[in-house]
Amino acid sequence: MKSYRPVLFVFALLIFTAPVWAHHGTAAYDASRTFTVKGNVTDFQFVNPHVLIFFDVYDEKGSVQRWQGELTSPNHLSRSGWNKLTLKRGDEITFTGVRAKSGAPTLWITKVVRTDGQEIPLTPGD
Repeated sequence: MKSYRPVLFVFALLIFTAPVWAHHGTAAYDASRTFTVKGNVTDFQFVNPHVLIFFDVYDEKGSVQRWQGELTSPNHLSRSGWNKLTLKRGDEITFTGVRAKSGAPTLWITKVVRTDGQEIPLTPGD
């Protein structure tokens, strides 16, 4: 029976630590429909584990709503030409993505387009 203890210990360790290794992915977002919004960049964080873009969106009355967009890792985006200077404060950008299920002003971004119509690729080869 003693020879089985290390095996049982390793097996239990793997089972109970599996959730730690899981990635949250896009579970917090409603992937059933896309949403497009135009805003002015207020902050661009080219950091791990996900690149974050903060931007202000103005409605017809001039009221501002503060949004947050999330992208994949900087490592992945750098293969598509991104770096910490790709977006700057004040840049007007159109973002398309899937919105947070909670209704919060948050997007998992799937498309980034500058005012001149130039799409900034999110994956190599785009």
